[in-house]
Amino acid sequence: MPRLEHNNQPGLLPSFKQRTRAAWDSFSEFALRDNVLEVAVGLIIAAAFTAVVSSFVDGIVSPIISLLPFFDRNLEEKFAVLRQGPGYEEKGYNTLKQALDDGAVVMAYGDFLSKIIRFLIVALALFVIARVYGWAADDSVIKRQVKCKACRKRISEKV
Repeated sequence: MPRLEHNNQPGLLPSFKQRTRAAWDSFSEFALRDNVLEVAVGLIIAAAFTAVVSSFVDGIVSPIISLLPFFDRNLEEKFAVLRQGPGYEEKGYNTLKQALDDGAVVMAYGDFLSKIIRFLIVALALFVIARVYGWAADDSVIKRQVKCKACRKRISEKV
């Protein structure tokens, strides 16, 4: 069996290790800074908060809205048929899935309205949290803005 010659030249391995170590050190410096950790914790809390709001909208708000006379079924299931499929003449469509399976072109506005309601509830909840924080800590998160007389831009009002 032939033997390979052993080169005593410095190969790519030491420089690769050095570059990998430098990249890891740079990444760890970035990831462990205070503001990055605060943002990460904030995103995790926001994801949990969004799940709670989604559950609230799906389980409580949507059924109440469905009781209104012009919403005769679940809000997410509201749709308008823009172009009928081949099976529409026989029985029509009772659900969005049925219309899509038949090949109809539909505008599913109920899901959009549900997401708008979800957004408004999240915005209202964040506004209330900011107001309570401002009241409790005497440090308002929501700053009132006025027009600067010199530059005509909107700036935070001095208190």
